[in-house]
Amino acid sequence: MTVNESMHAPARPAPRRARTQEPESYDFRRPMTMVREHARILEMAFETFARQWGTQQTARLRVMSQVTLDELTLRTYDEYVRSLPPTTAMVLCTIEETRQTAVMQFPVGTAMVWIDYLLGGSGRGDEREGRELTEIELSLMRDLLRPALGDLTYAFAGLLPLAVTVRTVQYNPQFVQAVGASESVLVASFTVRSGDREDTATFMVPAELLLSALRSAEGTDSRSADERRTQAAALIDLEAAVQRVPVEVSVRFSPVTVHPREVIGLTVGDVLPLNHPSTKPLDVVVDGVVLAHAAAGNNGSRLACMVVTVEENPR
Repeated sequence: MTVNESMHAPARPAPRRARTQEPESYDFRRPMTMVREHARILEMAFETFARQWGTQQTARLRVMSQVTLDELTLRTYDEYVRSLPPTTAMVLCTIEETRQTAVMQFPVGTAMVWIDYLLGGSGRGDEREGRELTEIELSLMRDLLRPALGDLTYAFAGLLPLAVTVRTVQYNPQFVQAVGASESVLVASFTVRSGDREDTATFMVPAELLLSALRSAEGTDSRSADERRTQAAALIDLEAAVQRVPVEVSVRFSPVTVHPREVIGLTVGDVLPLNHPSTKPLDVVVDGVVLAHAAAGNNGSRLACMVVTVEENPR
């Protein structure tokens, strides 16, 4: 009798993908994320605006133009400004409904190409560094942008009346304080093609203006019963997982200030006096935040502390 045995090589585990970047910290007190449905609605509105803008550019410049939406991001205004070139055209616009400020940004060289086309030129433009628009060029630019920005009303008609008017143009982003540095803004990035030239333009609008309109427009929950149960179970699992995350707890005296020469001169046996009264409780600290106060003591042969007060802290 012959027994046939087939040998199989042991399965190799799938290779792990190399980490491409360091993990980024996430601030749960200021989440920079959008609900997926909200993001999709806003993307569709900005895509509509981009198509209308491209059509306007083709008609006005008499050259084939196209505008496409690249991405829509939620960030702070400070992050937005730091992502811009040192010198660029920032068209400050007033949102009529709320009198808030929106920003249309594009390279100055791009504006000069548009103006050249407007005046019947070949689109050569002017790439001199530090170049700013003259009064005549600024007037032409206002006339070009007015109908394009007017299409925002059409694109966002189903959400809110987003009517904007051009106010002024600035060229140094670091000196433009359109909104508060830490305020959340929505930034739509576009690829703008005019003839053979391709550039990137952005449109910034205060995030709360659009997000509050989306929240107000929400009707009843359209999710199915299974989807609601799945989300509820996911929230329970998330809360349970967070409760099991280990954290370091430290107990500390009040800090004392000393001079560098005292630190350098420390030797074995030196006494460093503390300004912590013997009757004052110690601080119970987690990640630099004082959560409670405790009295020193012992638990058998080990040092211990007994919590005497709890610090009310929203963090």
